[in-house]
Amino acid sequence: MLIHINPETPQPRLIARAVSVLEDGGIIAYPTDTYYGIGCDLLNKKAIENIYRLKKRDKREPFSFICSDLKNISDYAKVTNYAYKTMKRLLPGPYTFILEGSRQVPKIMLARRKTVGIRVPDHNICIELVKSLGHPVISTSAATPEGDIFNDPSFIQEHFKNSIDLIIDGGPVPGEPSSVISLIGDEPEILREGLGRLEEV
Repeated sequence: MLIHINPETPQPRLIARAVSVLEDGGIIAYPTDTYYGIGCDLLNKKAIENIYRLKKRDKREPFSFICSDLKNISDYAKVTNYAYKTMKRLLPGPYTFILEGSRQVPKIMLARRKTVGIRVPDHNICIELVKSLGHPVISTSAATPEGDIFNDPSFIQEHFKNSIDLIIDGGPVPGEPSSVISLIGDEPEILREGLGRLEEV
């Protein structure tokens, strides 16, 4: 099923439809400020395992997930003062921050070092999905296991067919990756250069 949602002012009834799919353990595709993402409810282990199968991804490589704001991040990660100040300066935006995960994060989503990748995209559809669901949404690019990216919702529908329960068409997206920044140590460490103002890190 493909639905069109306004990226500037997402229609509440359509957001509610997408959230209903997430609550039922479904997988959705949705626009972000970087790529179209594939995701599910962070707290649904079976749905997460389905995405691992869909992406043919090693379970030792956890997915990142989307939070709605800084307060929401602090529920799922340990945030130091300097990490808070760094994220406050840059979010919402096209960044993935690596932080130490909290006990609320399912074990399947923790890296070996108990870290997590967290995003707060500058995209209203993402934020409304997380707010309405009440907890984070998994975020991985809508791509083949070989790395071919799909930024057109119709191509996502054609490739994944019945493997994805709902596709949100929110219009064009940049089609470039987020910058990945580790905030584990005493200083930010840029792990991948992507979109975003890295000179401000």
